[in-house]
Amino acid sequence: MPRLAPLVLTALTCASLLVSCADNTTSSTAADSKNVAHIKIPEKVKANTSITVGAPDTQVALKLSGQIDKLPFKVKWANISGGPQCSEAFRAHSLDLCSAAEIPSIHAHWTGLDTKLVATEFRKDPLRHPVYELGIAPGADVDTLADLRGKKIAYSPGQAQGALVLRILAKAGLTKNDVQLVELPSTGDVYPTALGSRQVDVAPLGSVNIKRFPAKYGKDGGKTIQHGLRDDPAHLWALTDAVSDPQKAAAIREFIRFWARSEVWVDRHPKQWIDGYYVKDQGLTRADGEYLVKQNGHPDIPADWTPAIARQQKTVDLLAKETDQKRFDAGILFDRRYEPVAADAVAEARRPR
Repeated sequence: MPRLAPLVLTALTCASLLVSCADNTTSSTAADSKNVAHIKIPEKVKANTSITVGAPDTQVALKLSGQIDKLPFKVKWANISGGPQCSEAFRAHSLDLCSAAEIPSIHAHWTGLDTKLVATEFRKDPLRHPVYELGIAPGADVDTLADLRGKKIAYSPGQAQGALVLRILAKAGLTKNDVQLVELPSTGDVYPTALGSRQVDVAPLGSVNIKRFPAKYGKDGGKTIQHGLRDDPAHLWALTDAVSDPQKAAAIREFIRFWARSEVWVDRHPKQWIDGYYVKDQGLTRADGEYLVKQNGHPDIPADWTPAIARQQKTVDLLAKETDQKRFDAGILFDRRYEPVAADAVAEARRPR
């Protein structure tokens, strides 16, 4: 989470492309958005309670910090994260909780999948530590956002990168009709490859691709530019059926506490995180890991979700307008029973011993 989900640096197969795009073809019937505020979460979770979690980076963080064996309930770890994979698992009722950015929950609502956001995280100084930069293909002649007019831009509906593209166009005073949106899944190295082959002129790049793309294509004119927008929302995202079940709801609350403490541990132990996660788990170089730690900055886990909901509402309003969907109250996506949980755990973890 704004480390963002684990890196996938292998080439895509046809099967993985189908999985990534599957959620975009789901029925457009909006979810009922069950109100769970009245359901009391038990103070203690039973030891035999089990939840399935798709947050591979958190799993590694809990192992490295020595906390994973202290979870007071059973966790089945699913090696998935992000919007498309989590949505498909939610629909199959094979997942209770996962990590994702802000857009998947919005898209899920519009496609009939009832989910809730149960934890929220941002980056401190987000404009200096953006999740994405705009990759510019060699010869594309783009130096500012105003130069996007008429360009071919990689676009992934239902994912954070797709919404960011729409926000960037709005900032530049442009509409979808002023550019050519090219639908591509944003997984792995699809976007850098599309830029390098001039399939697209512009694409939002994240993670090590921000570093690698200009290193590979810079001699030919490939580069990245800043978009100047806040793009850092990240969440723990739950199936509403899971948070409606009192014992699963209690397990999710406890998991949020462990997750929040693991975020503090990662922030305080960059060398161990680089070695244990980026190098040993993700197969990156140490230089890549050091770059990502610097790029990601420091986490910001708020105790008050009101500003986050207001920002989410602006995103809902923009997407509704640009994608011909029905506007809705973004607050229905947030399960505010969990609002203080992560921030309280962070405060406790940072308290001098």
